[in-house]
Amino acid sequence: MNPRGAKLWAIQRITAAFLGLAVMVHLLTIMLAVRGGLSAAEILGRTRGAELWFGFYVLFALCAGLHGAIGLRNIAGEWLGLRGRGLDALWLGIGLVTAGFGMRAAWGLYHG
Repeated sequence: MNPRGAKLWAIQRITAAFLGLAVMVHLLTIMLAVRGGLSAAEILGRTRGAELWFGFYVLFALCAGLHGAIGLRNIAGEWLGLRGRGLDALWLGIGLVTAGFGMRAAWGLYHG
């Protein structure tokens, strides 16, 4: 494995570990809030201005975007034979756009 491939492999594994934990935190928080009788409006009211949740969801979005982009890059290379720096830039761009959507949603929760 080349050094670049090793770095991408490590990033893929690190983001996967964080995403596994983040999904559990996200789902447990939602389940507890709903079981506690909170409405969507009450939940949104509690997330406004909550910097910790904003940071959590921004990191969640960045990890999801990176993880997905690296996965798409690997699939395109292994299954379709599509490789090269130009395609790497395309996958990174797709990952950043995807992460941007998630960060925009996090901003909506934070800023309202």
